[in-house]
Formats: sequence, C-alpha cells, structure tokens
Amino acid sequence: MKLKSGLVLLFLLAFSASAYAQDTAPSAAETADNLKMQLLDVQGHENDLRSRLEQLDEAIKPENIERSLAGVGSTRPEELREARRRQLSIERDGVRAQLQTLETTRVRLEAALANAEALAYQQSARPTQMMSASSPRRYQFFLLGGGSLAVLALGGGALFYRRKLKRS
Repeated sequence: MKLKSGLVLLFLLAFSASAYAQDTAPSAAETADNLKMQLLDVQGHENDLRSRLEQLDEAIKPENIERSLAGVGSTRPEELREARRRQLSIERDGVRAQLQTLETTRVRLEAALANAEALAYQQSARPTQMMSASSPRRYQFFLLGGGSLAVLALGGGALFYRRKLKRS
C-alpha cells in the first residue's frame, strides 16, 4: 500500500511540476493587443495636439491678438501684443515638439505592432504540441512527466504481475 501511495505521489508531483513550468510571459497576441491600445492612445493624443496647434496658429494671427486684447487698456498696447505673440509662439513650439515626439512614438509602435502580429501569426500556425515542446524548459518537464508516467505504468504492471503470480 505504501508503494502505491508513493507511486501516486510521484505521479502527481511530476505533472504538477509541468503545470508550474508554463511561462507567465504574455503571448504574442496579447502583446499585439496591448500595442494596439497604446497606438490608439498615441493617435488620440496626437489628434488633440493637432487641434490645439490649429487653435494656436489661428490665435497668433495679428488681428486675433488685437481682438483678444481689445478690452485691456494700456498706455503701451504694442508691448502687450508682442508679449501675447511671444506667449503663443512658445506654446505653439512646445506643441510642435510634443507632436514630433508622438509621431516618433507612433512609428515605433506601428513597427512593434507589425512584429508582434507576425509573431502571433507564427505562433498560431504552430501545432499546440510542438509549442509545448519547443522551448527547452518545457521540453524537460514534458520528458519528466512522460518518463514518470512510463515508470508508473511499468512499476504498477510489475507489481500487479507479481501479486498475480503469488496468488496462483
């Protein structure tokens, strides 16, 4: 009885070890989905900045600067207009720099997404048995589990055969 419980315990340990051996890294399909979400966020932010840039381009026109300062009284209106123009120019340059950074990020994300989708396609084209035996780590546990199963089958068969011989 102790031998049977030992064999069952060995069997359970072998298969539980193979279950823990699975990688926790996200699959290529999950990575592609994450990249798509990031790309959508970048595109949304890029659209917001483009509309802000259009607003600034419109606001920096001399007639619009004059209109924005119409209610402000001053003895030096030229200085106020120049200060407002500088403020709008600085903000416009900052928005342009952010747009350039976002465009670079978008191009990088698009390239990464194309790679992740190609990898996901390759992974989906592989048979599932080949995927589990493709990495060396998984392959070791696959062999360990299969070897343990063979030992259990042979050991159990031998014990059963011995007991049958003793009874006869």
